[in-house]
Amino acid sequence: MARDKIYLEEEFPTPLVQLWHNFKQPPVVMIGFCCFLFLIALAVSANIITPYSSVENHLDHLLLPPAWSDDGDVSFLLGTDNLGRDMLSRLIQGTSLTFGLSIIVVIASLAVGVVIGSLSALTTGIKSSFLNHFFDVILSIPSLLLAIIIVAILGPGLENTLWAIIMVLIPQFVHVTRNAVKEEFAKDYVLASRLDGASSIRILRYSIFPNIIEKLISQATLAQSAAILDIAALGFLGLGAPIPMPEWGAMLANGIELFYIAPWTVYLPGLAILFSVIATNLVGEGMRHALKVRKEN
Repeated sequence: MARDKIYLEEEFPTPLVQLWHNFKQPPVVMIGFCCFLFLIALAVSANIITPYSSVENHLDHLLLPPAWSDDGDVSFLLGTDNLGRDMLSRLIQGTSLTFGLSIIVVIASLAVGVVIGSLSALTTGIKSSFLNHFFDVILSIPSLLLAIIIVAILGPGLENTLWAIIMVLIPQFVHVTRNAVKEEFAKDYVLASRLDGASSIRILRYSIFPNIIEKLISQATLAQSAAILDIAALGFLGLGAPIPMPEWGAMLANGIELFYIAPWTVYLPGLAILFSVIATNLVGEGMRHALKVRKEN
C-alpha cells in the first residue's frame, strides 16, 4: 500500500504558465485571442470551406447585394462583385493572402532579426555600433514608405511585396532583441553562469532566450498588425497582389469605383482588414499587460 507524501513540495509555474495566467485575465483580450485563432483556422482551411472559387464568374448575378437585402440571394450570402464573383469566397480566400501571409512574414523577420540582434548584443566596438546605428536609421523611416521604395526597386507583385515587408520588419526585431539581450546580460544569473565557465552562446541559448521570448512574442503581434496593413496598402496601390487574386487591399481598390452602386464591395474587405488588425492588437495588448504584471510581481 502506497504511503501518503509526508512533505508537500510547492510547485512553481514556469514563466510561460505565469504569462498565460496573466494573459487570460481580461475578458476583452480572450475575445481578441479567440478571434485571432478563428482567423488562423480560416486561413488554413480557406480552400476547403469556400462555397465557390474566388475567380469563378457568375454572369447572371453581377453586383448582387448580400442575402439580407431585398434583392439578395441566399446562394451568395455576401453578394457578388462587378464580375459576378462570390464575395464570401473571396473574403475567405483573402484571409490566407492578407492575414496568413502576414504571419509568415513576421516569423521570417523574427528569425532573422533575433540572429542579427543577438550578434549585435554579443559584439562590441565598431561592429556593434554599426549594426545598432544602421538599423536605427532604418527604423526612423515609416515602414509603408520604405516598403513602397523596396517594391518600386524589386517590381510589383505579391512575392516582392512579402520580401519588402520582411526587410522592413527586421530592424524592429533587431532593436528589441539587442536591448533585451543587453539587459539580461547585466543580471546576476548570467554572471553566475559565466563563473561556471559557460560560453556566451550557451548562456544566450539556455538562459537568456527563455527569459526574453515573451518580449519577442509581444513585438511580433505589433509587427503583424503593421504587416497586415502594409500588405493591404500595397495591394490597394496596385503594387502587391495582382487583380485576380482575392487579397483584401486589392479587393478594396477594385470596388472603390463601385462604392455608390455596390457599397458591399468596399466595406466588406475594409471590415475584414479592421477585424484582423483589432484582433491582433488585442492579443498584443494582452501580452504587454501580462508582461507588465509579471514584472511588477
